[in-house]
Amino acid sequence: MKILLRLPIAHYLIAACAAFPWASSAFASQNAPAQAAQTQAEQTQTSELARQLNTNLGSPLERTRLLGSTRLSVYGFQIYDARLWAEPGFKADDYLASRFALEITYLRKLNGKMVAQRSIKEMQGVGSLNPVKSAQWLAQMENLFPNIAKGDRLVGIHQPGAGAVFTFNGKPLGEVKDAEFARLFFGIWLSPQTSAPQMRRELLGLALGTASASGPSSSLAKP
Repeated sequence: MKILLRLPIAHYLIAACAAFPWASSAFASQNAPAQAAQTQAEQTQTSELARQLNTNLGSPLERTRLLGSTRLSVYGFQIYDARLWAEPGFKADDYLASRFALEITYLRKLNGKMVAQRSIKEMQGVGSLNPVKSAQWLAQMENLFPNIAKGDRLVGIHQPGAGAVFTFNGKPLGEVKDAEFARLFFGIWLSPQTSAPQMRRELLGLALGTASASGPSSSLAKP
């Protein structure tokens, strides 16, 4: 659901192995099992998320891949880990044409209504908001988003031209059937107008031709 960052409260209070010049082939060999295990874990996570998306979307999403990931920290406080999943053909400069899933795993407790309220403010930074629509969307998000505990996982699924579907800890949460809502909501992270450009670069990762899928951190000192 682009649910959630000039930064929503969720953004607020929401490894890579270094290559040394002297690293030996023996060192690389010793780390091969760990790298293989990590790759297998990522494949398992991809398959599981695809299964959940298939269930909630009612249509195949078998070749979903991880594009990028990041961690949001504010003043040293870790807020959440975010990962962006998409089907082949996803383009960073035309992301609204594709189905994708934004996965947020929270690292601290947050109030659901505050997440909704801050999300609306962030959406205003992405594009102009009609006051009537804004009030409707706020009410919908306040009803949708539960209070969040550490370890909870919220996934926003973009449906091109239709809106956004949300799941919470792997179970259906609800949806907002409005393409304009989806454009502004997911724009919090993916639009060039985002208040967190570094996070955008890290999430879009492979779609931008960068290696951010390994999961670098974004550290924000202020909203």
